[in-house]
Amino acid sequence: MADKRTLLAVIGDEDTATGLLLAGIGQINPSTNEKNFFVYQEGKTTVEQVGEKFDEFTQERKDIAILLINQHVADLIRMKIDAFVDPFPAVLEIPSKDHPYDPEKDSVLKRVKKLFGE
Repeated sequence: MADKRTLLAVIGDEDTATGLLLAGIGQINPSTNEKNFFVYQEGKTTVEQVGEKFDEFTQERKDIAILLINQHVADLIRMKIDAFVDPFPAVLEIPSKDHPYDPEKDSVLKRVKKLFGE
């Protein structure tokens, strides 16, 4: 199952997505026009759009190994993030330039603490 998963995907604000695209993670399938990135724009992007893109990257796409999502964007769909327990793709919350990282909100760290009985 994991051998076909080769891509990183990102759901993030413009600065984060741009930086990761400049680093080389961008992939556009020429036949279907599927992208492995989604740019969240505050005030323009709806919570439903973020949720749909999260579902696409985690349930429909079988080529994504790791999904990076800005923590402030993940907060918009926190219930979906916390409910996602599949091993692939790994969902990692990352900080953005304007929103600091809060480890208390991170779903992965919450699961680790639960495993260790904290």
